Amino acid sequence: MPATFIPYHPSRPPSRAVSIVDGAPNLPPPSDAPPFYFDRPSSRADHSPSRSWSPTRISLDYTVPPSYNAPYEPADINGSPRPGSPSSKYGGSSKRPLPPAPLFAGVRPNSSDGDKDLSDMTAIPIDGDDDPFTDDERPDLLKTDSILSDSTYNEDDYDEKGDYAPAPDGKQERRGARPAVMSRKEVKLINGELILECKIPTILYSFLPRRDDIEFTHMRYTAVTCDPNEFVERGYKLRQQIGNTTRETELLICVTMYNENELDFTRTMHGVMRNVAHFCSRQKSRTWGKDGWKKVVICIIADGRKKVHPRTLDALAAMGVYQDGIAKNSVNQREVTGHVYEYTTQVSLDPDLKFKGAEKGIVPCQMIFCMKEKNAKKLNSHRWFFNAFGQALKPNVCILLDVGTRPGDTSLYHLWKAFDNDSNVAGAAGEIKAGKGKNWLGLFNPLVASQNFEYKMSNILDKPLESVFGYITVLPGALSAYRFHALQNDETGHGPLSQYFKGETLHGQDADVFTANMYLAEDRILCWELVAKRNESWVLKYVRQATGETDVPDAVPEFISQRRRWLNGAFFAAVYSLLHFKQIWTTSHSPIRKALLHVEFIYQFIQLTFTWFSLGNFYLTFYFVAGSLSDPKIDPTGAKVNLCKYVFTVLRYACVLTIAMNFILSMGNRPQGSKKMFLGSMVVYGIVMAYTTFASIWIVVKEFSGGNMQIGNNLFTNFIVSTLSTIGLYFLMSFLYMDPWHMFTSSAQYFGMLPSYICTLQIFAFCNAHDISWGTKGDNTVSTDLGAAKASKGGTVELEMPSEQLDIDSGYDTALRNLRDRVEVIEPPPSAAQQQEDYYRGVRTYMVTIWMSTNAILAMAVSGAYGETGIANNVYLKFILWAVAVLALFRAIGSSTFLFINAVHSILEGKLKFSDRSSTGSKTTSRRRYGWRSKIPSFSFLNGTGTWIGEKAGNATVGVKRLFHK
Repeated sequence: MPATFIPYHPSRPPSRAVSIVDGAPNLPPPSDAPPFYFDRPSSRADHSPSRSWSPTRISLDYTVPPSYNAPYEPADINGSPRPGSPSSKYGGSSKRPLPPAPLFAGVRPNSSDGDKDLSDMTAIPIDGDDDPFTDDERPDLLKTDSILSDSTYNEDDYDEKGDYAPAPDGKQERRGARPAVMSRKEVKLINGELILECKIPTILYSFLPRRDDIEFTHMRYTAVTCDPNEFVERGYKLRQQIGNTTRETELLICVTMYNENELDFTRTMHGVMRNVAHFCSRQKSRTWGKDGWKKVVICIIADGRKKVHPRTLDALAAMGVYQDGIAKNSVNQREVTGHVYEYTTQVSLDPDLKFKGAEKGIVPCQMIFCMKEKNAKKLNSHRWFFNAFGQALKPNVCILLDVGTRPGDTSLYHLWKAFDNDSNVAGAAGEIKAGKGKNWLGLFNPLVASQNFEYKMSNILDKPLESVFGYITVLPGALSAYRFHALQNDETGHGPLSQYFKGETLHGQDADVFTANMYLAEDRILCWELVAKRNESWVLKYVRQATGETDVPDAVPEFISQRRRWLNGAFFAAVYSLLHFKQIWTTSHSPIRKALLHVEFIYQFIQLTFTWFSLGNFYLTFYFVAGSLSDPKIDPTGAKVNLCKYVFTVLRYACVLTIAMNFILSMGNRPQGSKKMFLGSMVVYGIVMAYTTFASIWIVVKEFSGGNMQIGNNLFTNFIVSTLSTIGLYFLMSFLYMDPWHMFTSSAQYFGMLPSYICTLQIFAFCNAHDISWGTKGDNTVSTDLGAAKASKGGTVELEMPSEQLDIDSGYDTALRNLRDRVEVIEPPPSAAQQQEDYYRGVRTYMVTIWMSTNAILAMAVSGAYGETGIANNVYLKFILWAVAVLALFRAIGSSTFLFINAVHSILEGKLKFSDRSSTGSKTTSRRRYGWRSKIPSFSFLNGTGTWIGEKAGNATVGVKRLFHK
């Protein structure tokens, strides 16, 4: 059947301006056979995937056609190039040619499919009879005369250095693109609120795989004018609560954002969308499957409209989630607090800013983009998430992510599975990996390498140990999950969320510095409140399979500023949990669980004590180990030269002066303003550590060469065995976890920067304990006590001012009387913010004084009791070395227990699945009734539901009943 071509005749009202396509020529339809001047090659493709298809384009090579009698239009208009023709594919404007559809949109049909109706694939229905190629305000084309000159070149005006004019200032429009034309429309408010259903861009619509619902074709905008706590009470609804898109939410994902660029955003968002695709790929799951995306909602919360990176908004717009020019500042004279955009996107942007769609396994994802009007910090963003969107959707599990963290392809599933397997789990933490750069080149930076080692050892030793006890001190906000039901407050309004958001309302002296510093590490608040929740038995779990990679600071100022918040938050949160450990006895945990938690509290108390005296212990270790080379008998240079004695003296004074300089810098300087001095102190500490390491190795060599390798109360046992056992445990546990590479690539950098962790970071953190602020600083309110000058149409203003001479004289007499009588002026009381700052600075000073004094007293007392030589008989050094070894051994035991429990569960769960499969075709059901599930040790001695002995006794009773029945 020959193709039928219908000529396009745009209709326009008589009052409409002339459109550029009104004068298009009417060309006769081509015949079935191509014209004689076409030469059809056999090797050319019928179409190109990079060019948009149109019924009049045939991909053929042809020669120059002969003269044709059809009335063609001239190539130029009055000597100027003709504007671009309107797009026949997307219905664009003649002045705004649209780019071609992405390659993954699929190959367009060739000209033989011209008889098919393409309206449902190429355009969104346009309301009204408007001409899409023009607008009401476009002026008619004006006819102008052109003048042709003989020469356009003037040698006098030629300048070799002035070939190009300077670049224009400000934003420049793209050539051939028409700026968006804003028009006024009347929109009916819904229950007094501004809610809009906006069509998505035509290009995005043209290559969407699914267009069968409004969630794919329209973006929904809601202007929220209330506090997040009142979101549900004020009647706001999300798409998952209305119409055909009403669904139950199993998983709600929170992605917090501040001013990160588009690369950080796409790295995180693309990883999340790949995880959603993994949920849909689990066809045998009772919860997930083909339509699993309908149970997942991704909520992006931007902290401040003016703080969001413009390119990040462009990335959201490319996905269809965001449209510019829709948001408003106020509705019905009510200030808008949050702009909520909702859309179910079917495309993703990878970190290379390339589109990925269904051809790459991307499934639809329900997106909520909440852009807060003001910057109110991360804690307020979490309040929007939990108290607004969480209360509206009522999810089962909530996952928290930060922009910049790239989750693994199955990380979110493993986090969710931890809650599905154990109903007592209230929170789960994943493994945070430090970004090492392309080909691990970032490890050449000592800051990145040391943080990589720190992250790895924390995930190998600390997190597994705390998971065995059931209380993880910190669930990282970059990758963690919570059971939404466990977070809810009780009937009186007290609970984890109420305590968590308490830090947002701390003002004046009512907020003590300990409580306020706790909320600097927001990750630790929910951990304690969940485990210590009254009449509950919630536990926290570490999920090793859930990984997320994040970029770590690679510059000194950012590194110091980040650790200031972490160290202060960790220290004060640990103090708070130790002071309130009695809350554990009000929970429903089993006695064994409570006893284990108290063992963990003792371990935390010891760790806290070492943290407090870490400054003094570092100096004493350097003093004794490096000072031992001052002994002529041990000095490598010999007794006559004794060079190490002078080196030690110089380094000792340099170390003390550097510590004093750190206190001065930390009290009044920002790391960004004193970068070189902070960097210089780290270099000095690195030299001190290098010399101390050299002294340790030399002492080991001397002991081996002397043959003093006997276990007992000697230098070999106290110094060498304790030190090597600590490092040996690091290697052993790293190999057990099948992740030893950090020991070879990052351990040297970490130990070299260890004094900087102890001195520079700890000093700066304690000296800035007063720097606490979750909200915006500064006075951003407009005063109205002086009145306002409002201009009228004529350019004049109306003012209230004294005009009569009597009023002017009265003011003058008042001023003279006040001076003569010396009227006392009452000073206003200090503001709440000033009182808070003074109070925090005072507490900071007291705390730093006590901390510095205790460490100085310890260093002076111990160094005075034991000289710089005689390391073999130094009791305090023995205590420090063996304490570090014992703590490392304790962590290794807990980490090994975590591995053992996971291995047992994995083996028995595998046998259970095999047993269920083998018993599927069996006629009897006794094996399925008493299968492997009853034999799996659930380790409930760690839970609050019973004891392991009781379970074994119950299993034994079941076996006796089965035997008796037979």
